[in-house]
Amino acid sequence: MMIPIIPVVAAAACACALAGLVAPASAQSFPSRPARIIVPFPPGQAADIFARLVADRLTVAWGQPVVVENRAGGAGVIGAEAAARARPDGYTVLMGSAGPISINPHVFARLPYDVARDFVPLVQVVDLPLVIVAHPSLPVRTVGELIALARKRPGEMQFASAGLATSQHLAAELFNATARLDMVHVAYKGSGPALQDLLGGHVTLMFDSLTSALPSIQNGKLRALGVTTRERVAAAPDIPPVAERLPGYEAVGWIGVLGVSGTPQELIARWTQDVAAIVREPATRERIIAQASVPASRSGAEFGAFLRAQGELWGKVVKLSGTRLD
Repeated sequence: MMIPIIPVVAAAACACALAGLVAPASAQSFPSRPARIIVPFPPGQAADIFARLVADRLTVAWGQPVVVENRAGGAGVIGAEAAARARPDGYTVLMGSAGPISINPHVFARLPYDVARDFVPLVQVVDLPLVIVAHPSLPVRTVGELIALARKRPGEMQFASAGLATSQHLAAELFNATARLDMVHVAYKGSGPALQDLLGGHVTLMFDSLTSALPSIQNGKLRALGVTTRERVAAAPDIPPVAERLPGYEAVGWIGVLGVSGTPQELIARWTQDVAAIVREPATRERIIAQASVPASRSGAEFGAFLRAQGELWGKVVKLSGTRLD
């Protein structure tokens, strides 16, 4: 018995049409279940704070829970690896930062993830200014005076940081190189212990996040010499940029959302558009400024170009400093 050709062709055409309708419907229904933002640091740190801000707003906008999952450890390696290994279905993103994305590839001999291969830049949320702070016993009040004193005491002056290969450490190394100084690094296990020793006068100089140091600056327990952004920061307008005395110097941390490579483009676009809209909201910007941070506006290709430039910058600083982690 001969099977009629026309009905078969018609059935095939119908099937193709239905297949064409299924993919867009799936994209339009996103999200149909909870999504997650992986933070490669403990609760309470900057990446966690801003991840929760974004997650709360997306939960309202999407009508589905967007949860923050803290996967701390290994200088951000554990969380970044977890995100890189996630299914590329649009339900997992990484709240990345300078350490895991811009610095780690240059200081670790081996990493279980590849930034260029495993992640897609979506939206930068904030710039994180650092500040040079001094104990009042150090006889300097400006960046210029600090440079002059350090040149008189090569190899004698010390600076504290939150730890080896952190943005605080490398910002100071960049300062060393740019100003042609020979200050010695004292690494601590976190910003908190370093700041406590600075307040106690056990060390007299530190490159710290403005968010962390600002209360001690405002109450007069520490002296701010300069912020590491090229422009003044709204939360601390009286602190001049280091670049006013050291042209070309800039060392800024950042936090932003990265997707998993292989995620469908329409879902990449959804995350990018919706997170960017949240960052532009006046209420969000006010909360970011209140954290002594700077709202960012880079997304997509612009954010990707920024990340490449950051990787090149910190790669050079790491090489200059000789920093290496196993």
